[in-house]
Amino acid sequence: LMLATPAKIAGCRQIVLCTPPNREGKVNPAILVAARVAGVSHVFKAGGVQAIGAMAYGTESIPRVYKIFGPGNQYVMAAKQLVSLHDTAIDMPAGPSEVCVVADASSDAEFVAALLSQAEHGIDSQVFLITTSEEMLQKVTEQVDVQLAALPRKEIAQQSLNNSIFVLVRDEAEAMDLSNAYAPEHLIIATSDYERLAEKVVNAGSVFLGRWACESAGD
Repeated sequence: LMLATPAKIAGCRQIVLCTPPNREGKVNPAILVAARVAGVSHVFKAGGVQAIGAMAYGTESIPRVYKIFGPGNQYVMAAKQLVSLHDTAIDMPAGPSEVCVVADASSDAEFVAALLSQAEHGIDSQVFLITTSEEMLQKVTEQVDVQLAALPRKEIAQQSLNNSIFVLVRDEAEAMDLSNAYAPEHLIIATSDYERLAEKVVNAGSVFLGRWACESAGD
C-alpha cells in the first residue's frame, strides 16, 4: 500500500511487486491481498539483491522497470545504489532502520515492546527506548524477551537488539532532549501527554502519537 498507491496516483500503467517467498516457496496471503487492493499488476517470488537486479535489467520472466521503490537490508540498498548509476531510478539511499520510543508510567509495556517490528528489519537496525519510569523499563525488558521468543526472525532481531539501548531519564524534558539529539527515523511518543510532547519534537522522521499509534502500523 505504501509504495503502490503513489505509483497509481502517478499514473503508472504497470506496477511490479517482488517479494521473497517462505521456505515452502509460498507468499503470505496478506501480501497478495494487499497487492490486489493496491492495484499491483504483477507479483514475482523474488527478494534481496536478486530482485533488484531482475527489475533493473529484466529477465525472461520479470520485466525491466523504470523505478525501484522499497526497503531492504544493506545488500539491497547497495544494489539499488549500483543500478541507479545507470538507467534505473530509485526512491532514495536509506540507512539502517531505527525507532525511538518515549514512554512513561502510563504506557502499555506490551505495545512498547513491539518496537521489535523495527529490530527484525536487519542486524544493523536499532531500537531506542527512553522512559521516565524505572518500572516501565523493567516491564518492557521482560516483554521484549517474551515477544522475541515468538518472532520468526528472532535471530535477526536479537542481533539488532545488541545495538540497542534502553535509557531511564529524570523527566520528560530530558527525554525529549535525548530524542532530539538522537534524531530517530521513527519516533513513537507513547506517553499520556503525547500532544504536549509532540510540540517539543525538533529532529525526527515519522512521528507516531499515543499508545495506539504504533510504528509497525506505519510500516
